[in-house]
Amino acid sequence: MYRAQRAPSLIAMPKPPKIPESVLVVIHTAELDVLLIERADRAGFWQSVTGSKDSLDEPLAATAMREVAEETGIVIGSAAVPHDALFDWRYQIDYEIYPVWRHRYAEGVTRNTEHWFSLQVPQRCEVTLAPLEHTAYVWLPYEEAAERCFSASNADAILQLPRRLKGRFR
Repeated sequence: MYRAQRAPSLIAMPKPPKIPESVLVVIHTAELDVLLIERADRAGFWQSVTGSKDSLDEPLAATAMREVAEETGIVIGSAAVPHDALFDWRYQIDYEIYPVWRHRYAEGVTRNTEHWFSLQVPQRCEVTLAPLEHTAYVWLPYEEAAERCFSASNADAILQLPRRLKGRFR
């Protein structure tokens, strides 16, 4: 006699709360053209690549590499974009999480620590966006990119780009 097995549940398990430690990656060319991506959940909110650690022990550089690949399709460690193109600024900020996004974190979490990186790519390139996260992208000269960012700290990071990179790629 055959017994029917119960079908696996199609109900999605809730996502675990986000870890309030993240990266910001300013992607740019040698000429300081900067890539911005527009948020899918907030039209007109332009930003650099950002994302939280997947686990408490995930190295920050690994978080940066994963987020860049997920959000743009750019693979760090490829022939076009070697590992040393990713630059850890060894700089972090602490900021208040926008109320609209606090539901993604554990109860009571209101602050996030963000670590800043930059990634130099050989030229302006087409990117493959994660459609649930971003709807459009644009390459702009760094000062214009800073003006378009919805986040003041993201704009600040972009404006710091020339100083942070000085002497790095000589």
